[in-house]
This record gives sequence, structure tokens and C-alpha cells, in this order.
Amino acid sequence: MSRCILALLLQATISAAPADARPRQINPIPFSHEPCSVLDGRPCTPSYCSPLEPGPCIPEIDYPYGQNLQLTIQSVPSEADRAKYQKPDHDLDTIGDLFAELRSCWSPPSDHARAGMQMSVRFSFNKTGGLIGPPRLTYATAGVPAEIRTTYLSAINSSLKACLPLKFTSGLGGALAGRPIAIRYVDNRELDK
Repeated sequence: MSRCILALLLQATISAAPADARPRQINPIPFSHEPCSVLDGRPCTPSYCSPLEPGPCIPEIDYPYGQNLQLTIQSVPSEADRAKYQKPDHDLDTIGDLFAELRSCWSPPSDHARAGMQMSVRFSFNKTGGLIGPPRLTYATAGVPAEIRTTYLSAINSSLKACLPLKFTSGLGGALAGRPIAIRYVDNRELDK
């Protein structure tokens, strides 16, 4: 009896399919939430899966918002942010301590400097406070000559090397080990032309 009911339900589901049974298009920008309508015959995000639909199924991923380590360091901090640029006088125990240490290490280049220059790098620390590999350049201001980009990248590398190894507490060192940190350096100094 249960097989008969299952067969009838399956047949009703298949016969209710639209006449133009084309494969379902997957959104090229996954996890973007499209506008929904009550008249849609399908879900609005690619997180819905069915064994009766052709095509791959893309699950919705809960991204850990607020878990990424991003920092902006300015060459000349504003008055409100000056306290964040002071080096901590103790072992680094919090993310705020780490960011303050990284801010205090930055020394912008004096030659081949350009006002408004921005450069972003990404790197990770090991649990003892050393770098895992060299920082990778992820962004540089467009239209900047190669020698200026090289000068700023060298200044970033030398500033980080001057701070290393950072003195993490065992808890922070274990929590940060291998996690990517993205830093955006902004040269907001008023430079003579």
C-alpha cells in the first residue's frame, strides 16, 4: 500500500513539472539573495535541493561575519584614533592589542612617496608571533608607477620585520595561528609635489 502511495506522489510531482523542463539555471553569483515573488515556482536562492530537479545543488553557507581580521593603518592618524596607534606595554592578549602593535610599527616611506597612496597586504602569523611566509600584495592604487609600488611594499615589509616576532599570549597565539590578516595602508600625509 505504501509503495502505491509513493508511486502516485512521484507521478503527480513529475507530471506537475513545467512543460519546458529546461535545466535550472544556477545564479553565477552564488549566495546573492535575489528578489522573491509568491508566484515563483522555485526558490529564490540556490540553497534549495531536490532529488527530482536536474543540476547541481549549491548549499547556503553561513559566513562568519565579524570573524575576519581587517585593519586600516593611516600614516597620520586622526586625533580621535591616536590612542589606537600606541604600542601596548604588555604581551598581546587581544585583537585590539595586535592591531595597536601593527599600527605602531608602520613607518611610511620618505622617498618616492605619493599622497593618497593605498596598498593592501595579506599574511598570517604562527603561534609564536612570526610570519608564515611573506605578505602578499592584494591591492595597490591604480595608475601608480612600479617604483612607487615597490617602495611602499618594501616599507611595509621592513615595518613588519622590525616588529617581529610579536609577543602573543598563548591564548591569542593559538587563536591567531594561520588566520589571514588583511591590512590596508593609507598614506594620508600632505606631501609636497
